[in-house]
Amino acid sequence: MLDRISLVLVIIGALNWGSIGLFQFDIVGWLFGGQGAIVSRIIYTLVALAGVWCISLLFRQREEIVERVEK
Repeated sequence: MLDRISLVLVIIGALNWGSIGLFQFDIVGWLFGGQGAIVSRIIYTLVALAGVWCISLLFRQREEIVERVEK
């Protein structure tokens, strides 16, 4: 479950960075009152933690990942 939540947050972060790179538009900042708003900062922090968690996916055995998905 934590893997899926982390992947969703990483995807949100990737889409946000894509919009910044392509359009110079920060979706998270726009939705939650700017980059300095506490909600935006919490979301940025959660996305960063999810990214760190997803690093562990690189080092897991494939069978372990498939086992978790099937449960």
